[in-house]
Amino acid sequence: MKAVCKIIAGALCLCLLAACTGGQSSGLPEEGSSPQDFTTLPDGMRPDGAPQTEPDAMGSVLPYRAMWISYLEWPLFDTSSAGAFTESVCTVLDNCVSLGLNTVIVQVRPFSDAIYPSQIYPWSHVINGTQGQDPGFDPLAVFVEQAHTRGLLIEAWINPYRVRLNSGPLVDALAADNPAVLHPDWVRETDSGLYYDPSRPEVQEMVTQGVIEVIRNYKVDGIQFDDYFYPTMDEAFDADRFAEYGAGQTLAEWRRANVNTLVQKVYETIKAEKPAVVFGISPQGNNDNNYTQQYSDIGLWMATPGYVDYIMPQVYWGFDYTTQNGSQRYAFGNIIDEWLAMPRDASVSLAFGLGAYRIGEGDGSWAESEEWQSGRNLADMARLLSARGADGYALYRYEQLFGPSQYAELVAAERAALAEANGKNG
Repeated sequence: MKAVCKIIAGALCLCLLAACTGGQSSGLPEEGSSPQDFTTLPDGMRPDGAPQTEPDAMGSVLPYRAMWISYLEWPLFDTSSAGAFTESVCTVLDNCVSLGLNTVIVQVRPFSDAIYPSQIYPWSHVINGTQGQDPGFDPLAVFVEQAHTRGLLIEAWINPYRVRLNSGPLVDALAADNPAVLHPDWVRETDSGLYYDPSRPEVQEMVTQGVIEVIRNYKVDGIQFDDYFYPTMDEAFDADRFAEYGAGQTLAEWRRANVNTLVQKVYETIKAEKPAVVFGISPQGNNDNNYTQQYSDIGLWMATPGYVDYIMPQVYWGFDYTTQNGSQRYAFGNIIDEWLAMPRDASVSLAFGLGAYRIGEGDGSWAESEEWQSGRNLADMARLLSARGADGYALYRYEQLFGPSQYAELVAAERAALAEANGKNG
């Protein structure tokens, strides 16, 4: 029986067609196109679970080839005017195109704030250093227009719960109209910072309305949540609400149920509003941590329709990665097989996050390896993902491939290898 390549969504179908010919997408998805559209791959393209430590010698052009553009990238942008910002964005997006990518994932809500004019959240401090300060233009509108001009799809990346960190420029600098300031009972303090309480229906509704605001006002092709759900395992974090609403569940069960409710609510809302917009989540690569530490039941979301269109685990380890006790569970080939072997509904795609920040630095493996000095590790990973039947990848993050680096020659080699793997030959 032929295996099915479950494309990230209908919004990516045009990019898939372009990928099959090694070219770029020439258009945008039609409004209302089904996220369930798919195509078939030749027999044997799905993983068989057999261990493999070396990339397969085959083409690696995948239907989903993305770049994460995080709030950490903002120092690269000139925000002095709309024109200067647009020039910066054009440079970034042109660089993404040069790698043969077809999607950018832009962080639009990093800290209960927004890089667009919002009726719910204040302007983000990442734009000009002050939360709540209007930059005089709409950064997200610029990103959407310029991405689509280049045939790139664009997804809006949202951190649903994080309000501020306990270190960095946002400490005690929340805008007066931040929902966390207006509703202090919605937030909880942890060792790492301030977060919304995932158990509160008001919080779930606010996050959902924030998603609606983005997809109604901008022609984004997708919404992505990252791996920050429950910020702590500390039982004191929500002991009062658990005592009142736990209803015979264990704390872990109750917390997972709260996250499930939000994820399902956001998915249903997106599909009711704009069915062609995809909803994906990028969890940790270690799924044990997702389940036990962040109370995210990724297995449920993958196996059950109605939660997500795709899952993109952050698999930031190399082919040779070995833990201190000698385990190779997280070595790249092994961990992607583990994910690919998980039960998955036909409506859910599986792509992988790759760690560009590892270039030159390594991944902390206890086994000696020079793979992150090879100048082609990311390209080798892309090829193996293609061979195993994955639906694509995203690179974390833009600055690691195009910003200043002490490993400039290695980074340049990695870029060239990626471009070649993606059918971009100069």
